[in-house]
Amino acid sequence: MISDPIADMLTRVRNALKARHPKVDVPSSGLKMEISRILKEEGYILNYKLVEEGAAKIIRIYLKYTANNQPVISKIERVSKPGCRSYAGSGEIPKVLGGLGVNILTTSKGVMTGSEARKAGVGGEILCRLW
Repeated sequence: MISDPIADMLTRVRNALKARHPKVDVPSSGLKMEISRILKEEGYILNYKLVEEGAAKIIRIYLKYTANNQPVISKIERVSKPGCRSYAGSGEIPKVLGGLGVNILTTSKGVMTGSEARKAGVGGEILCRLW
């Protein structure tokens, strides 16, 4: 039993990037699908898809690298942890590297980036940040 499935997903992606793997498999959940969607929309991964292997459903994430084989994601880290949740109001959402990175938040209007949440005028729990 994994106590923090989001941290597990981020660690799997981080490890696969360090090992220069083309793809990584993550156990599926609705929240992880939404995080994968945002990573694709923001251009940090090539693609993702839901794969059924027997009774288990997994998310296959296709990682993205630059022309000289460097990962597009240079850092990905969990912000809100099960033992210490991190919430921010719409005016308190921090910018990552002065706007070069992305925060991923879960809000009352769904999972979205920090800039989308500021535009929508909603706050929420800051799941992770990456650049």
